[in-house]
Amino acid sequence: MTENSAPVIELAGITKRFPGVVANSDVHLEVRHGEVHAVVGENGAGKSTLMKILYGMYQPDEGSISVDGRAVEFGNPKDAIAAGIGMVHQHFMLADNFTVLENIVLGAEPTTGLRLDFRAARRKITEISDRYGLGLRPDRLVEELSVADRQRIEIAKVLYRGARVLILDEPTAVLVPQEVDALFANLAELRSAGLSVIFISHKLDEVRQVADRITVIRRGSTVATVEPRATTSRELAELMVGSELPTPETTESTVTDVVELAVAGLGISADDGPSLLSDITFDVRQGEIVGFAGVEGNGQSELVEAIMGLRKPDTGTVVLGADDMTLWPAQDRRAAGIGFIPEDRHRQALLLDAPLWENRLLGWHVKPPAGGRYWISPRLARQEAAAIMADYDVRAPGPETLADALSGGNQQKFVIGREMSTKLRVLVAAHPTRGVDVGAQAAIWDRLREARAAGLATVLVSADLEELLGLSDTLYVLFRGRIVAKLDPSEVTPKVLGGYMTGAVTQDGEVGAQDGEVEG
Repeated sequence: MTENSAPVIELAGITKRFPGVVANSDVHLEVRHGEVHAVVGENGAGKSTLMKILYGMYQPDEGSISVDGRAVEFGNPKDAIAAGIGMVHQHFMLADNFTVLENIVLGAEPTTGLRLDFRAARRKITEISDRYGLGLRPDRLVEELSVADRQRIEIAKVLYRGARVLILDEPTAVLVPQEVDALFANLAELRSAGLSVIFISHKLDEVRQVADRITVIRRGSTVATVEPRATTSRELAELMVGSELPTPETTESTVTDVVELAVAGLGISADDGPSLLSDITFDVRQGEIVGFAGVEGNGQSELVEAIMGLRKPDTGTVVLGADDMTLWPAQDRRAAGIGFIPEDRHRQALLLDAPLWENRLLGWHVKPPAGGRYWISPRLARQEAAAIMADYDVRAPGPETLADALSGGNQQKFVIGREMSTKLRVLVAAHPTRGVDVGAQAAIWDRLREARAAGLATVLVSADLEELLGLSDTLYVLFRGRIVAKLDPSEVTPKVLGGYMTGAVTQDGEVGAQDGEVEG
C-alpha cells in the first residue's frame, strides 16, 4: 500500500472519558486525501472532543490515531501541527491591531540569522493566497476586515504552518450566503490541491453541498458514514437526533397594537469619531419578533448593547412601555423584565469557572425565589438550575458542574433556559441558536414561538437567514450602522436578503447602496 492509498487520517476505536460522562465511545473516522469530510452530530455528541483529540488538545483513553497509515500519538497541538494537521476554531484568534501578515506569522516568525525575515513571510503568504484563491492583502489591519476575510486569514495561518489537513469548526456560522459560496470555492481549491478538510457543521444543506462524505456521531459514538448524493437533509437529521429536520416557520401572527419597546433616533459614535449607529428607529409590539439582519460588524452589537444599557447612545431614546430607560443601568433594565441572550456567551453570559447553579443567578440574583435584594439561596438556585437542565436538555452531570465543562451548545441551552424561565416583557436575543444542533435549534425556536404567542416582545439578531425569515414578523437590514431596508419576511429570499446586507442592492432595487441612500 502506497502512502497516498492509505487514509490521510484514521481514528479507530477512540474512547474518551471525563468524570461523570463518556464523551467518545469507540468512534471511527476515516478521512481520505483530497476530500472534504463533514462531521455532524447534536450538541454533546462528542464532535468537539474528537477534534480536540485529533488536534492533540486531549489524549484518548482508548483507540489509535494514524496519519498516512502510520500510528501517531499527539501530546499537544504542536505535535499535530508538525504532522500536518491545522484547526480553524469557530471563535477566531486574531489580534485586531496587527496586520494580516503579522497575524499569520505570529508564533512562527521566519528568521534569517537573528533577524525576522518579513520579506520571506510576505512571499510565502502571497503564494498561499494566490494558490488557494484567498485574496489576502498582507498589510491590511485585521480590524478593518470583514468576518469572511478574517476566516480566510485563519485558514492561511494553518496553511502557512504546513497543514495538509484542515479542521474547520462551524465555518459558516457567521457568513451570509454570498460569503458561504466564496468559502466553498476556497475549499474546492484546497481539495483540488490534494489537501483534506474536516468540516464540522450543523447546517445540513450546506454539508450536503460541500462534503464528499459525511460521518454522523450520536451520543459519543459513530452512527454512519454516508455520501451526500445518497442521503437527504431529513435523513441526516434523523440519524443525528432521531427526528425530522425542523423549520423555523411561524404560521400565524400574534402581533398586538401595544408597543412594548420603542427605539427612536438612536445614534452611537466610536471614541475616535466614526458613526457606529445612525438614526435607528423601530418599535417592537407585544407578541412580535422584530429581526435584524446584517453582515457582522454593521452595528448589530452596538444596537443590542444600547438596548441593554451596556453602551450609552449619543442621541435618541429607548423606551420600555411608558418608561424612558435611555439612561438606566443594565441591572435596572433586567429588573424591569428585559431578558438577554448575548452573542458571546463566554464573555457576557457565563462564569466559566463557576458551577451552573451560580450561573443561574447571573443577572437575576435580586429576583425571587432564589435571590433577593440582600440575600441569595444556594439551595433554591441549585433547584432552579436542575429544572433548567431538565427542561432545556442541558447535558451535564448536575448543577455543581462547572460551565466550562459543557459543550458550546449545552452552554447556549443553559443561557436560554435561564433567561426564558424568568417572567419577561422584552427578550433581546443575539444569535440564539449559534452553535447548536438541529434538535436543540428546533426546541429553541419552539420556545421563542411560545413566548411570542404569550405576548413577549422580541428583538432577534441572527446570522442564520432561514431563522430570521422564519421567525420574524418584521425584518430590518443594518448596513454600515443604518437601517437600509424594512422587509416582509414572507416575501424575501435569503439571496435577496444577502444583497441588502452586503450593500449590493437597495430597497429600490438599485445596485451599490451607499450610506443613507435607503430609508427603512
